[in-house]
Amino acid sequence: MIEKVILMATKDVLAEIKQDLDSFVGTRVKLKSFKGRNRVVEREGVLERTYPNIFVIKLDEKRTQRRVSFSYTDVLTESVELTVFRDDGEIKIAAGRG
Repeated sequence: MIEKVILMATKDVLAEIKQDLDSFVGTRVKLKSFKGRNRVVEREGVLERTYPNIFVIKLDEKRTQRRVSFSYTDVLTESVELTVFRDDGEIKIAAGRG
């Protein structure tokens, strides 16, 4: 029974992350990806699209257009940090705690 409650809570959090990202499609974002062994990759781009299980960011690349995708679980587990740039400041997208 406890496993079912935790699973439902996790699904709700993932849905909440997706809903937050849905409102920022087309907006500039800063992506920080933690690759392990103290390797951190930082890039900027545009949140291009959200799908039921992943979201896609079109990166700012000089020569080619490159897209990367991540799951909402990556945000939940803090493997990826997203910061949205807006006229009134920056917003960090994170899993709701508590």
